[in-house]
Amino acid sequence: MTLEQTSYPLGKLPADHLARLLIQYAPDDERVVLGPGVGRDAAVVSFSDPACASEGAGRYLVAKTDPITFASDEIGWYAVHVNANDIACTGATVRWFLATLLLPEARADEALVDTIFDQVAGACAELGVGLVGGHTEITHGIDRPIVVGCMLGEVAPERLVRPDTTQPGDLLLVTKGIAVEGTAIIAREKADILSSGAPSGHGMAGVDKVLVERSRGFLYDPGISVVRDAAVAAAAGEVHAMHDPTEGGLATGLWELAEAAGVGLEVDESAIPVLPETRILCARLGLDPLGLIASGALLLAVAAKDAARIMRALEEAGIAAARIGRVMERERGLVLRGATGERPLPSFDRDEIARLFE
Repeated sequence: MTLEQTSYPLGKLPADHLARLLIQYAPDDERVVLGPGVGRDAAVVSFSDPACASEGAGRYLVAKTDPITFASDEIGWYAVHVNANDIACTGATVRWFLATLLLPEARADEALVDTIFDQVAGACAELGVGLVGGHTEITHGIDRPIVVGCMLGEVAPERLVRPDTTQPGDLLLVTKGIAVEGTAIIAREKADILSSGAPSGHGMAGVDKVLVERSRGFLYDPGISVVRDAAVAAAAGEVHAMHDPTEGGLATGLWELAEAAGVGLEVDESAIPVLPETRILCARLGLDPLGLIASGALLLAVAAKDAARIMRALEEAGIAAARIGRVMERERGLVLRGATGERPLPSFDRDEIARLFE
């Protein structure tokens, strides 16, 4: 007799399972400067061979791979920017992109392929990135295009920003607001639901079409890229960690930031910049903005002495920034302070948007 296995839901692998696998298969290689781990979104490898001190000295290769699965509109554009974000969060410069494009057999045609390639090429041109390879095929068993991207970048060792160097006393900053990406995806993929009200049919009025159209534009304004945010912040002061909150939203991003460095966090709920359009769409669909995929907002842990300088530099660059909390000792845990007192930071086993795609 065998025990029945329970399937995992849509979204990321459960954190405890993922952590076990990453420990089990961690490479034993002294050239790996930053290897796999929870809260580590990019790998860092030394160009130089320890046996040849002069070979490739002074540069690290930074690598990232991520798929685009929820979005189908502008999928090629998404793939480039989402992968570039995690490279930028290490302080590195994005350089080269590879893409694996999987197409559904019932929909694959010349126009679809050309459109996605145009999107990839356009995003690469925006960032000064070279499209250097990949793979394209028509795949059985899928009903929408999937793009798996791999972005490569490089950074000087002294400019590397590691996710495990956050320390108690650091202040937490967030750029732009949440949840830029989730709001854009909802508006682009679920316009029919929004126009008719709540999906469960509770008689709620549909969302204003102008607001939905504005939310569709979030892809570009304020935009899901944090490459510029990261560059401005890192140049302005002492940045200990940067993180691009994706699946699971800001709440999961905060947990990942804390987990990577073994610290606690105290977050001011009223200071979290939730975009007005996000509040409205989430209210209509019964979603929590804190758990909604949030690319476009850069989460930073910065030295307290430099926080004001970094915020000022971001504002002068036209990038909104908010101070949302501070880093504490691990024993403090992850705490959300609100009008009625303190409570544990909410956790999300899967992204809020996943419920709309079931």
